[in-house]
Amino acid sequence: MNVGYARVSTRDQTVALQVDALKAVGCGKVYTEVISGAAAEQPILAKLLDEVRPGDIVVVWKLDRLGCSLKHLVETVNLLLQQDVGIKSLNDPIDTTTPQGRLVFNLFASLAEFERDVIRERTQAGLSAARARGRTGGRPKGLPQQAQSTACAAETLYREGKLSAQQIAEHLHFSKSTLYAYLHHRGVPIGVSRVVSIEPGLSSAEKDHPR
Repeated sequence: MNVGYARVSTRDQTVALQVDALKAVGCGKVYTEVISGAAAEQPILAKLLDEVRPGDIVVVWKLDRLGCSLKHLVETVNLLLQQDVGIKSLNDPIDTTTPQGRLVFNLFASLAEFERDVIRERTQAGLSAARARGRTGGRPKGLPQQAQSTACAAETLYREGKLSAQQIAEHLHFSKSTLYAYLHHRGVPIGVSRVVSIEPGLSSAEKDHPR
């Protein structure tokens, strides 16, 4: 059975032209979707892929209706071929039910693989260049930018000696272990006794150490 798939990117557009063309070539069922090709998921297309059966042929107005990138297109068509489902485009030289159409698609697949190889090589070259300059890939060491000011405030309160470590942690709304992590990051000595001016009835000295 010929199964049609029509897609437009916005509701300002209409699928009518695509649907009419797909029905004209014998599509017994036409799936329609209004979604940008750049979207992470195309739920109606996913439904089509789940419902087609071996021997069916998916027909589209143009290949770009199936996805936003060559990689996505190749993956979708490969998935269909694995299910013994053909694909035909009304405005592109693609018809995987014919030897010529399969040849053209294989060329597209080779281009997609070439694109992945080029990206991989550029990534490796970039990492090699960074290592040569003394940098390594991955997440930068140290605190995130948004935590720098909090760590600075923690150090100031800790050095003032007016609050205990527990009180500083509660005041800045994080755990005591986080406080020690911030202090360690900023090079503040911990694990030594320090005098803390606190309310009467409480100890005036605190043995700071991570708990």
